[in-house]
Amino acid sequence: MPALVGIVCDFETRDGMHSHRASDEYVAAIQGSVGALPLLIPVTRPKLDVDTLLERLDGLLFTGAPSNVAPRHYGAGEPRASTMLDEARDATSLALLKAAIEKGVPTLCICRGFQELNVALGGTLDSHVHERPGALDHREDANAPPEAQYAPRHAVTIMPGGILAALLGTPLPDGGQSFDVMVNSLHSQGIARLAPGLMVEACAPDGLIEAVSLPGAKGFVLGVQWHPEWAPAQDKVSAAIFQAFRRALAA
Repeated sequence: MPALVGIVCDFETRDGMHSHRASDEYVAAIQGSVGALPLLIPVTRPKLDVDTLLERLDGLLFTGAPSNVAPRHYGAGEPRASTMLDEARDATSLALLKAAIEKGVPTLCICRGFQELNVALGGTLDSHVHERPGALDHREDANAPPEAQYAPRHAVTIMPGGILAALLGTPLPDGGQSFDVMVNSLHSQGIARLAPGLMVEACAPDGLIEAVSLPGAKGFVLGVQWHPEWAPAQDKVSAAIFQAFRRALAA
């Protein structure tokens, strides 16, 4: 039987109706690139029993989302009025992440999921990274078509000694150990203080952390700020990430 991978949903309210949703790109990536069965995890109130849920899953995918992690979860002040939050997802994701890491369940975290990973382990976030002096604007053009929004935007430097370095490259001819790859960029929130235990796997040119792993974890744990689920068959970086997740599930 193929592995069963849980995909954490967002909680949305539209026209007075509530829904639990995950973008099809994540579902397709789990089916096509990972070869696993996707299972959408609703963010219910009261929240699900995470221990019982993890007994039935082989892996977890924490997705990107239009909402930000609520600042109260990492000790920051009130968010700006324009900030979109999803407290129902926060309640489910943060508890589920901690339990999954403790049990060694293979875990892949993308965009918001990447930020949730940092918060779950004790790190903090900056909700407006484009306002930092010298920072890039990591936000997408909301008026552009999806193909343009998810197109490669900037390089990230892959750090030596990590999961991504092992997956993607070899030392450079001049003896250097780091190397650059191009990624997309669709976020306003990013890591401010790295959580204890996390290892930096990649950084943007402005120094923003773009990928992390958890050395010494019982199972596979990788988080990336960009979106590898977008057309992974056409991008070697994305394909390598999902293949690594597939191997972790098999193991």
